[in-house]
Amino acid sequence: MPTHSVTISVPEEVLLAENATPEGFGAELALLAAVKLYELGRLSSGRASALAGMPRVAFLHALGRYRVSPLAAEADDLDASFEAGHFASASADPTGPT
Repeated sequence: MPTHSVTISVPEEVLLAENATPEGFGAELALLAAVKLYELGRLSSGRASALAGMPRVAFLHALGRYRVSPLAAEADDLDASFEAGHFASASADPTGPT
């Protein structure tokens, strides 16, 4: 998948205050953006992990550091799929076919 670079100007004072290198701070910003976009439901966990530059499982684990539940957004995705009728062919009987 093609990627694009986005440039953000960061004052030197911010890097000093964070005791960060430009590369490290950039990686952290990418993770923070991915976490927030995932939390808002704007990105799936797979796309958010790609934005963060890490495997999906590592991203889901990292969500805990920011007090974001990996289950809330996934549940919202399922609700949206049901509302959109993506599971319309599923049996209405919760016990399944007999």
